[in-house]
Amino acid sequence: MIEGLLRELAPQVLTALVRRYGGFDTCEDAVQEALLAAAVQWPRDGVPDNPKAWLITTASRRRIELWRSDSARQRREEAVAALAPPDPDPAPAVDDTLTLLLLCCHPALTRPSQVALTLRAVGGLTTAEIARAFLVPEPTIGQRISRAKQKVKGTSFSLPPEHERPARVAAVLQVLYLVFTEGHTASAGSAVDRVELTAEAIRLTRQLHAELPDDGEVTGLLALMLLTGARRAARLGENGTMVPLAEQDRSRWDADAIAEGTALITHTLATAPVGPYQLQAAIAAVHDEAASAEATDWPQILLLYDLLRQVAPGPMVTLNRLVALAMVEGPAVALAELDASEPPDHYRVDVVRAHLLELAGDLDAAREYYAAAARRTLSLPERRHLEARALSDMTGKP
Repeated sequence: MIEGLLRELAPQVLTALVRRYGGFDTCEDAVQEALLAAAVQWPRDGVPDNPKAWLITTASRRRIELWRSDSARQRREEAVAALAPPDPDPAPAVDDTLTLLLLCCHPALTRPSQVALTLRAVGGLTTAEIARAFLVPEPTIGQRISRAKQKVKGTSFSLPPEHERPARVAAVLQVLYLVFTEGHTASAGSAVDRVELTAEAIRLTRQLHAELPDDGEVTGLLALMLLTGARRAARLGENGTMVPLAEQDRSRWDADAIAEGTALITHTLATAPVGPYQLQAAIAAVHDEAASAEATDWPQILLLYDLLRQVAPGPMVTLNRLVALAMVEGPAVALAELDASEPPDHYRVDVVRAHLLELAGDLDAAREYYAAAARRTLSLPERRHLEARALSDMTGKP
């Protein structure tokens, strides 16, 4: 409860300080220290009647201390000390969350730095939490955040010019998509997923959608996250093994999330220009609406992948489309397209080839490619799943 409250309040407190004092980097450090203090004191002493005011006051005091400790600003000490803390409950600015997200996804930053700064400043995660989530040493994440704050130092806390906004929003969507994807299917380590990352990505995307309700791609991304995350409970078997989509118990899917995601994507496809996140969400909706794997509308999915390939071509789109193509026109057609293409050097190519060979009845070759993919993935649960496929009789039972 307290952890969720702190994450919700973090961007509001940071916004209050930056608007009052300026200096994103120093204010962000002060807010993080206030959050840490709250995490220690509130479980012991109880949550204050006005937790936002408590955080703003604590962070403001720390902000002044940080200024005082800077010898180059000694001449400003008296003026800074005289500043009263900002109003703890100012009328919220409409674009505060959007402004913070756009600042954290500044084009001068690398994508890893954008992710780290977004999770820290807007998500309220600590450096240690971000490091654990991405299996990166804490000092590395700390350096990324420090360098990122230095790069955005002096940047005005305001929305970018109108002509820059679409590109900046697109960068925000890419960061949130990356965070969700890493949380939904961990790229390395012993966990299949990381719930804290998917939950944070959905929370931040909801906030962005509240700011930009008519943006089709923002709506599409939120729908995609809900429709994909709805299957989480069915992705693991009783013994902790991964369960492929076709074999999942669909009664365990989150019906409320599916209903919300379907409503979002249905509305935005009818009212906004079509983009890649909307198309991916539409594909997820077709899967989620099928009562069984056999009832899946594969022709519709193939059509959506054909559109997605035109709008946002890429190797993963091509590979996923081949699976749909195999279900519609047969695995031989899909294998021929795969052979004629120039696939990337990625283990997912071996996974798809193995699946197509299995569908085609070439089980020995399928086992060979499942084993090859297992050797290359960094995800331990996926490795175990692929190894089991390599040793199975291709009926789903090792």
